[in-house]
Amino acid sequence: MGATLSALRVTRLHPLFVAEVEGIDLRQPLSPEDARAIEAAMDEHAVLVFRGQDIDDDQQIRFIEHFGEMEENTGTIDLHKQRLKHARMNDISNLDEQGRLLAADDRRRMFNLGNRLWHSDSSFKPTPAKYSALHARVIPPEGGDTEFADMRAAWDALPAAQQAELRDLVADHSLIFSRATLGFEAFTEEERRKFAPVPQRLVRRHPGSGRLSLFLSAHIGRLHGWPVPEAMCLVRDLAEHATQREFVYRHRWQRHDLVMWDNRCTMHRARPFADTRHPRDMRRVTVKDSAPTLDQAA
Repeated sequence: MGATLSALRVTRLHPLFVAEVEGIDLRQPLSPEDARAIEAAMDEHAVLVFRGQDIDDDQQIRFIEHFGEMEENTGTIDLHKQRLKHARMNDISNLDEQGRLLAADDRRRMFNLGNRLWHSDSSFKPTPAKYSALHARVIPPEGGDTEFADMRAAWDALPAAQQAELRDLVADHSLIFSRATLGFEAFTEEERRKFAPVPQRLVRRHPGSGRLSLFLSAHIGRLHGWPVPEAMCLVRDLAEHATQREFVYRHRWQRHDLVMWDNRCTMHRARPFADTRHPRDMRRVTVKDSAPTLDQAA
């Protein structure tokens, strides 16, 4: 069922979350009314789909800056091989700095396989992400979808006794933890320092909706005060619970789609495609949250 916010048309795509936004051209600057309407829709739906947005890098950055301060550093490796003109933009592609397909054994390709794990963007940074906006420039002929999971609905579905057990737990997040699950350990000493673990609440209150949410990610490697094996069993159980089909939306990309999501109350993952045969050029911009999660109201 559709609803009208500002001049926009917002139509739900999933029973629990996710909506499509129509009636806007992101090549043009957002009006204050449209920016407020989009933020309100994000608070309700957590994932918004904007179809047919033929925008460039500068326009994508201008759009996301309506919603917060952009992250300065991307969570990646081999930054000296940057392909894009803006260092703050995340290159979510299988292309090297000359625009060629990454070789099957390229270190960047091995590292980027971590995007196929369920995660929340920048949960490995002291101040994690608020919104991410991913834009499709080139898509493969099949595969390469992105799945999103609703962490507020997942929290609501937990038994009250388990909610009480989880409420005050703190987890350590790092890119090193997530890549280790894939057997990737080829970090430089500088990268190991850059990706040192940071603490985050396991349960957060989403400020826009007031709802509680699990804050899960493949980047979690331990829970404070718990033996690591026991902690990781709990985290895996929670991730299995939170990614059941009823909590998940699968986005099948069309060229020039822009999808924006709230990292504070969702997880997402990329799905596989023939990445050594077909290009996939996706570009992501991300704005920071207001503060580290331990400094936010529980």
